[in-house]
Amino acid sequence: MILQALCAYYERNIDLPRPGFETKGIPFVIEIDSRGKVVQIEDTRTTYGKRRNPRNFLVPQGMKKTSGIAANLLWDNTEYVLGVTLNGKVERVKEQHAAFRARFEQFCLGVDDAGLNAIGQFFATGDRIRLEADSLWPEILETNPVLTFRLNGDLELICQRPAVRHVLANPIDSDTTQITCLVAGASDSLERLHTSIKGVRGAQTSGANIVSFNKEAFNSFAKEQGRNAPVGKHAAFAYTTALNYLLSNESGQRIQVGDASTVFWSERQTELEDIFGDLFDEPFKDDPTKQTKAVEALFNSPKTGVFTDNSDDALFYVLGLAPNAARISIRFWLVSTVSEMSARIRQHFDDLRMIKPSFEKPHLSLFTLLTCTAVQGKSENITPNLVGEFMRAILAGLPYPTTLLQAVIRRIRAQREVTYPRAALIKAYLNRQVRYLQSQEGKITVSLDESNNNAGYLIGRLFATLEKVQEEAVNPSTTIRDRFYGAASSTPVTVFANLMKLKNHHLAKLEDGRKRYFEKLIGQIISGITDFPAHLSLADQGRFAIGYYHQRQAFFTKSNKQGE
Repeated sequence: MILQALCAYYERNIDLPRPGFETKGIPFVIEIDSRGKVVQIEDTRTTYGKRRNPRNFLVPQGMKKTSGIAANLLWDNTEYVLGVTLNGKVERVKEQHAAFRARFEQFCLGVDDAGLNAIGQFFATGDRIRLEADSLWPEILETNPVLTFRLNGDLELICQRPAVRHVLANPIDSDTTQITCLVAGASDSLERLHTSIKGVRGAQTSGANIVSFNKEAFNSFAKEQGRNAPVGKHAAFAYTTALNYLLSNESGQRIQVGDASTVFWSERQTELEDIFGDLFDEPFKDDPTKQTKAVEALFNSPKTGVFTDNSDDALFYVLGLAPNAARISIRFWLVSTVSEMSARIRQHFDDLRMIKPSFEKPHLSLFTLLTCTAVQGKSENITPNLVGEFMRAILAGLPYPTTLLQAVIRRIRAQREVTYPRAALIKAYLNRQVRYLQSQEGKITVSLDESNNNAGYLIGRLFATLEKVQEEAVNPSTTIRDRFYGAASSTPVTVFANLMKLKNHHLAKLEDGRKRYFEKLIGQIISGITDFPAHLSLADQGRFAIGYYHQRQAFFTKSNKQGE
């Protein structure tokens, strides 16, 4: 199903390379004249932030490289193209350069082209003086970059000239073994080794594979490598080209979700395909309102009908890929219609709605939500399996995984801080549980709910009130939250007797007006608590955090109104 969907995306995207070609970033182009003399070395890179990104060119499809020697046609790294020894392995570099020239000469047989003739003259004359005199030469020697050729006066590369394109578009297939392709269901030549997939964060820079059989243990019925899962050459080229494009930075259809490099596309061009990345990814620094605009467009879609037309049954695909040595593992694969997917995403953002400080972002990205559950707030510390489970719950409209709530509660207890993202995540988790399990517990509101009589919620409100009394009375460097939050949120009976006695000393230091206000508020909250529980369940620990957060925000909101 995954490969078929990728093949369909390739067929609908006319901008993707056709069979025999691929898109490759090439930082340096050697420009030569018709006699093979070097005119200049062109630097194609553009500066983006602190990085210098090479320009992408359409080039002949590269060879699948392992530890052996395999030369690409008309482009490769400096050692292959020029035979320059950069790492001290003289004999190996000689073999690499010989392989590059041999493949070039084999291709040139019967092809009359001025560009190819110029490259032949370049190899025959060995014009290195002009190369070594170029200001870019020291950097080339240091980095071993990818190189290719352009004929002086041309705008396109030599490998893009019409004669070269014609031969590459009509190759003579050396392997004529005919199989029934498992992807297309039609007869085709067997693709023994599939093109590597690049762009998966954490995988090998040379690329990794989704479909591969590299050991005898994986073989069956004495069939080796690609013959175990016969895929035709056209289908193999189509799905690898499509996936490599989706994973590239230029596609705009990828986001990073924890360790999962996530790509998405629809059966045909849709609005959701255009804004999906903006909904979940971190907003760009140059356009911080981009996510807000995307979420607003999604919520307005029932009025505009952009995503909710029931007659539009176009499928929408989300694929999460994670590194696994020389292979790629499928972290998650989600399929639904555009209208269903957009409705579930709207529900996700609606569940997250929570009162917040004015400086916080109006909508929380997936990265922000996941990092608030991780140690030190670092993405590399996000639990790997949590990423896929959370994404699946959002896009399939299911309850969030229990491990998500556990991770949030652990972080709150460790750091003793209930932040806006953590409070929003707990609220969304609990409300989904109530909705799907038809629990007797009421839904948690966006802001303070004085009618909520859940013990965990009330005790959280009481804890926030006692902390506020302490702050106004003595303004300590560490409050009761820093010392007692863990015990108060899990085993309230062990700490609240002392906290209630301590609050009397703090109230005595307040002005009469503030003292009466807090005494009334504390009495109102305690009236709903029959007894302090010996232990709060995980869900009620979450409600404790929400009660604490709501009450703190209510203090802040009221003080603002009084100031106004």
